Amino acid sequence: MPDSPPKAPKVAAVVVNYNGKDITLPAVESLRRMTYPNFDLVVLDNASTDGSPEALAQAFPDLLQVRVDVNRGSSSGYAAGFRWAFEHGYDYVLLLNNDIEVEPEMLAELVKLAEADPRIGCVGPKCYFHGDRQRLWSAGGVLRFRESITRERGYGEIDRGQFDQDADVDYVNGCAILIRRAAAEAAGSWDDLFFICVDDADFCTRVKRQGFRCVYAHRAVLYHLVAYTTGGYSPNRNFQFGRSGAIYVRRYANPWNWLTWLVFTAAALPVAWLREARKGNQAAAVAKLKGICEGMRIPLPPPPRLTPPA
Repeated sequence: MPDSPPKAPKVAAVVVNYNGKDITLPAVESLRRMTYPNFDLVVLDNASTDGSPEALAQAFPDLLQVRVDVNRGSSSGYAAGFRWAFEHGYDYVLLLNNDIEVEPEMLAELVKLAEADPRIGCVGPKCYFHGDRQRLWSAGGVLRFRESITRERGYGEIDRGQFDQDADVDYVNGCAILIRRAAAEAAGSWDDLFFICVDDADFCTRVKRQGFRCVYAHRAVLYHLVAYTTGGYSPNRNFQFGRSGAIYVRRYANPWNWLTWLVFTAAALPVAWLREARKGNQAAAVAKLKGICEGMRIPLPPPPRLTPPA
């Protein structure tokens, strides 16, 4: 008798939601259409107060929901979803933002690439702006020790095929990241110390230091519900970017990285303040500095471990 085909790896697709009922509903509808044959869709609710769990249960009675009692930031939601997936025996977890729409083949393409090499620890899709579906949002991430630790490849570019090749990248953006169980067991859990921002870069750095690869899958496609023309340069966002960037530098920088980061940060903050002062938004630049100070002074524990189930 011919050998039976191998069973597709089991994937938990975990969408993290906090008070995002109106965008989570269409995201779930999109994800339910994915063609991959062996996945469970889970919504990790991060202590929402807007009726999200009830609305999702009404729209999708068979949807699995996991609820967290206290919201400690999106990173804590990702950490909870991450632990839940591997405690329940999944081969991969696909962590997802809730402001997305995916092509039906996205997960199948991610898993196909991951399964091609056991050294691949993380895989991410080609991401477009939701409202401008030829304009790239991310084709994988680039890490650098500057005032902003992370940068998205291709951000804002019209897609002309310049990223139509699978490629190793510095990190996979947490908007949608497929993680292999073996990589998680080696590198540790998602770290909620970051609250929001740079947590994906932190996790991928640990994965790569354990000898795994982080890879961009160009045939996997996602649309991110953010506007290209919206700057998003706000005090709260900047505080978190500053805080998380400082934590990342403290954890991973060598002396040259420290010097580079300090020089770029010292140059960028006054420029940002002057630029934003003309808009009456100088508080955003000040918030970045406050975030950096916070990130430099808080205790820095080692990254959390992933404890296998007993």
